[in-house]
Amino acid sequence: MPSFNFILTTIIMCGLVTFISRVAPFVLLKRFQLPAKVVDLLSFVPIVIMSALWFESLFHQNLGHLPSLDYPNLLASLPTVISAILTKSLVIIVIVGIASLALIQLLALN
Repeated sequence: MPSFNFILTTIIMCGLVTFISRVAPFVLLKRFQLPAKVVDLLSFVPIVIMSALWFESLFHQNLGHLPSLDYPNLLASLPTVISAILTKSLVIIVIVGIASLALIQLLALN
């Protein structure tokens, strides 16, 4: 069984690493100016993250089989994507996505 000191040291070091990894970019970017091409490339990061989360929720991985579609999430994605195209507002997109998935799950229970 690990000692209390080992566990405490591990928790403190994990907190320190997390803190440094979140603060260091702000400190470095205050002193240095990024090239315009790098800033343009970084503007795609939120889109890529959201797309990865979206695609991950659309498929279920079954070992030894091809991924299968999650039909409720696919159906909820349709109004969400339409609201994204029309409004480009993250708040509205999230509200439409949550409401449409809740409605689909409510209808599936009946």
